[in-house]
Amino acid sequence: MPVHLEPRDVSADLENFNSVLIVSCPVCPPMCLAMQQNLPFIEFFKRGLKTGAFEDYIQSIRKPLEQRGMPTGAYSIHTPTPMMCLWTKGQRRRLLKRARDYEAVLVLGCDSAAYTAQEALKNTTCQVIQGMRMIGTTNATLKVRFPMTIDLDMHCVLKNGEARQHKTNVGASQEIEKMAS
Repeated sequence: MPVHLEPRDVSADLENFNSVLIVSCPVCPPMCLAMQQNLPFIEFFKRGLKTGAFEDYIQSIRKPLEQRGMPTGAYSIHTPTPMMCLWTKGQRRRLLKRARDYEAVLVLGCDSAAYTAQEALKNTTCQVIQGMRMIGTTNATLKVRFPMTIDLDMHCVLKNGEARQHKTNVGASQEIEKMAS
């Protein structure tokens, strides 16, 4: 169940800091940006396991900050679990160690990813800023094409209210079927 995310304009949020570490979840954000831009999710022989649309987005954040003289860094962990919302204690400790040199951490991920960063950095002065907005969940089909390119064909985005409504309707149908038997 990939979370559907959209980038937020964070330029005003970052203007009062002297340094920023961009921490990204390598799962849902790259998938969403690739689908939104109708670009491949993975082009293995061109970029390895990195998503071009997402890497370009990170650079679009870093470049203007660095032009103003602000040091930036980018950080993500793929093992043992890539999803930032499920990072282990060890992965969270590595984030804490990496973030020590920065005043702010910009999280490119869902609300749960931002919470992971907040918990990992709670005893520091580092400010956590969420760089993406959760819209709902995405339904898509994975397509593999030659040579080792993975595309995502998005079918729909289920907004939170729509998803709950769907569950309610499914539950109601099951109740009706039970009563009929």
